[in-house]
Amino acid sequence: MNLHLTGQHLDITPAIRDYIKSKLDRVTRHFDHVIDVNVVLSVQKLRQKVEVNLHARGKDIHVEAVEADMYAAIDALADKLDRQVLKHKEKLALHRHDGAAIKRDVATSEARPASLGAVQGGGGG
Repeated sequence: MNLHLTGQHLDITPAIRDYIKSKLDRVTRHFDHVIDVNVVLSVQKLRQKVEVNLHARGKDIHVEAVEADMYAAIDALADKLDRQVLKHKEKLALHRHDGAAIKRDVATSEARPASLGAVQGGGGG
């Protein structure tokens, strides 16, 4: 996972960098296919805003959080991002299982007429 941190009107301290990495580890624990993560931290008067663009296989996820405290904004963002990633993971799993069921149904329906024809042909002769 590539992590890019950008600060607008603020310097990114090693403490903030480590805090963001620890929060994003939770996302990578749930979903392995994360390619790239862009984090933008910005300060406007009393608004602390954190944005994340997460590029995963098959989906780009954008999440943002605004709080009075930067660490609170990072916490809120991590919760939102975690929910979005789990939602995406569930959709992938659902599609994977539906596709397998459809293929299995088609394969069994194609196999049944052939076996029924063999049974009917053998008894009628």
